[in-house]
Amino acid sequence: METTIAVILEIVKISVPALIVFFTVYKIMGKFLDRQYQIRLLDTKDKNQATTLPLRLTAYERLSLFCERISIPALLLRLRTKDMDASALRYSMMIAIQKEFEHNITQQVYVSNKLWEIIKYTKDDTINTINLIADTIDPNAQAKELSTALLTVLDEKKVMTYDKALEAIKKEAGVLM
Repeated sequence: METTIAVILEIVKISVPALIVFFTVYKIMGKFLDRQYQIRLLDTKDKNQATTLPLRLTAYERLSLFCERISIPALLLRLRTKDMDASALRYSMMIAIQKEFEHNITQQVYVSNKLWEIIKYTKDDTINTINLIADTIDPNAQAKELSTALLTVLDEKKVMTYDKALEAIKKEAGVLM
């Protein structure tokens, strides 16, 4: 019996330090591997950011240009001709806005959902403003009459949606820099 106890004590004397060493090495290796994982993760993020940052900045530039191009004054300058009637101007503006939007729709991949919603709201608000004013004008009237009515309404507005969209774009792009 004494020999069994002596054997058990010898096993415990050897096992306990071995277990302590094992758990210590296990914890140290776990921390080391976690740190290595974090370093690789940061490295991957840096490489991805180096690739996506120029794309995101380009998206902000394109969306800024989109807002400028769909502003009613810019549309009027680009699209209105002397012999055009109000109906033709209205539809030209609608088509131009839609084409601009379709041309820039892929930019939503590079911006936040909130900013994309602001961009879509800006487009919709511009279309709604044009339609509301155009509905009050005789479709056969000169395009100048619709232009004047649109510019008058814009002068009365205190806040332009495309100006707010431009602010949001600048704010989000500023976070990247």
